[in-house]
Amino acid sequence: MRQILVISDIHYASDGEAARCGHEARVIENPLLRRASQMLRHWIWLREPHGHNHRLQRLIEANRLPDRVVANGDFSLDSGFIGVSDPEAYESARLALEQLREAYGSRLRTTLGDHELGKKSLFGGAGGVRLASWERAVGGLGIPGFWCEQMGRFVLVGLASTPLALPVFLPEMLPSETEAWRRIADGLWAQVRETFGGLEPGQRVVLFVHDPSALPFLSELPEVRARMDQIACTVVGHLHTPAVFRLGSHLAGMPVIPFLGNTVRRYSTALRRAGVWKEFRTVLCPSPSGIQLLKDGGWLELRLSDTGEVEVVRKKLPWDV
Repeated sequence: MRQILVISDIHYASDGEAARCGHEARVIENPLLRRASQMLRHWIWLREPHGHNHRLQRLIEANRLPDRVVANGDFSLDSGFIGVSDPEAYESARLALEQLREAYGSRLRTTLGDHELGKKSLFGGAGGVRLASWERAVGGLGIPGFWCEQMGRFVLVGLASTPLALPVFLPEMLPSETEAWRRIADGLWAQVRETFGGLEPGQRVVLFVHDPSALPFLSELPEVRARMDQIACTVVGHLHTPAVFRLGSHLAGMPVIPFLGNTVRRYSTALRRAGVWKEFRTVLCPSPSGIQLLKDGGWLELRLSDTGEVEVVRKKLPWDV
């Protein structure tokens, strides 16, 4: 039996990011939307996003001896909305990774989240995906776009979700950078083809992908489609709480809504094809804090048996502030 600790959506806040308290509301010009955003964050999502750094160390203290640790993306608050090309967001991610690497050393694997690369703000439309953030995340922070490791009968695979879901994110990219993003995506697809095409019949895959928006695109790849029955488990983050994951599953197949802003377009595009989540045997790793309304944060523990089965255990992190 092998044990894998999965952590996602740490959203660590450096001093610089913590000083930007209220960053989402400040980029919303419409006063009604600004007020709605503030109420959503205060009562439902997360009242003080910069006030949860301590949860990372508590999570580490509760998990000293796993065989592997996968940190499944979103290490900073991304308060500048342009990923880690923003110096303050870069420092947040660096501090979070420093703690993880000190605790777990060579046992740690990391995947890229959407906030490492940038994304437009929820209502304000500020920011977006930036090529410089990819370069700083991969080159500066050492978070690869792809990684693969064999563990007994299992093949563990980590993938950067944003380039794989490129059509969803193209409207958030600078036109001058889209060709470079296509080359990055092509390189990732080549690695996915090689990995899945080279699977032996008895091997089982555990996928780590931050944003489930990438899964419909993965399902279209012939090498993946031909070996879906060998996928034992796919772990995603991004959604922070099982409540949103369940809601997304129920809304699978909804039409794309193109006229209510970029964020609604992105979410509805992802939900349109969310039916494939079941095919990938998808499970959610919650954020350490969960959401304000439910206080349901924690982590996942994957137990890999010698027979090729995966037991997924959700662990809760007590909400004490």
